[in-house]
Amino acid sequence: MDKKIFVLLFFGVMMSSCDSNQIHSEYKSLPNHWPIDQTLEFQLPELDSLKSFNLFFNIRNTNDYNFNNLFLITSMNFPNGKVVIDTLEYQMALPDGTWLGSGNRIKENKLWYKENVHFFEEGLYSIKIRQAMRNNASVEGVKNLEGITDVGVIIEETQEERE
Repeated sequence: MDKKIFVLLFFGVMMSSCDSNQIHSEYKSLPNHWPIDQTLEFQLPELDSLKSFNLFFNIRNTNDYNFNNLFLITSMNFPNGKVVIDTLEYQMALPDGTWLGSGNRIKENKLWYKENVHFFEEGLYSIKIRQAMRNNASVEGVKNLEGITDVGVIIEETQEERE
């Protein structure tokens, strides 16, 4: 009986993993806070230039996170030296304070970064991320953003192909 359960479980895991378009996932752990001067850098794997990809950030937070949103400053660095910088805002909680995302003690949010991206240039691409949170009526940024435990980058292949 145990062998049958193992075989069913094995095939269930194998079938569910076949449906995923995810080709890369990487995380950086933080000590339950994100210092304002800490930039996280992710090196992207070599990607097929004939395919397009969706890029996401995955943010894990605890109840120690004191905001309902999250501001990030990101840069995508191309092999030729070009840099594309974005300032992004994400909702992390509903107006009533209910956390968005999945999980219990630690909430996980998969956040859109870029859609249908093609990596035409040969060479190393990287993404840099830093937090840019401020308290209301404050010019200074939050020195240690409490409650952030992990920051990740996920790359998924889209179904669209170039002709």
